[in-house]
Amino acid sequence: MSLEITYLGHSGFLFDDGKHRVLVDPFLTGNPVAVQKPGDIHADFIALTHGHADHVGDTVAIAKRCDATVYGVFELCNFLEEQGVAKLEPGNPGGRIYTPFGYVSFVPAFHSSSYEGRYMGQPTGLVLNFKQAGVKVYHTGDTALYSDMKLIGEMAQPQVMCVCIGDRFTMGPNLASIAVDYVNPQVAIPIHYNTWPLIEQNPAELKPKSAKVRSLKPGESMVWPG
Repeated sequence: MSLEITYLGHSGFLFDDGKHRVLVDPFLTGNPVAVQKPGDIHADFIALTHGHADHVGDTVAIAKRCDATVYGVFELCNFLEEQGVAKLEPGNPGGRIYTPFGYVSFVPAFHSSSYEGRYMGQPTGLVLNFKQAGVKVYHTGDTALYSDMKLIGEMAQPQVMCVCIGDRFTMGPNLASIAVDYVNPQVAIPIHYNTWPLIEQNPAELKPKSAKVRSLKPGESMVWPG
């Protein structure tokens, strides 16, 4: 079996294992590099790394239209419930939520998390286990480099890592290269860069020793394995 991985721009992805469609951080409206609109996207599940507007994005509209289940930290799910999202699965770092496609696990991220000034709980990264495709994906969310990323690599053993490289608000390419080597995936996909001038980066500067780098343009897909 295989997993289709479509990069939506910024930190957004759509993962399709042929049966389940999982959306992560669907920031499309107001995203200057996005090539899809919210109405173009169908998802069965949505997983969120944290509460900033450039990650929550179009979650409410897509979840309502698609009747999708949303996974996020407790405070963020409380907020989404107030916005009328019906299907919510709250968790927190260290927790694992079993799903029809496998599981969602929340892991630490060193960042912040708020929405229009309201606290949205602890920011996280995500480990997504796609059991049908036999692949695990680690999405860092927005984070600084920290040494316990080695534990994520040892415990989760992801084959694919979506790693932030934009600098200023997250790791830049040099620190992200170290992060990838800590985790030791087979493929690293750079994210959270070139959306705005403040986070302009050259993805060619992501140079881990342990993984192949696959840069995707917004709207571009790859298939794992492939």
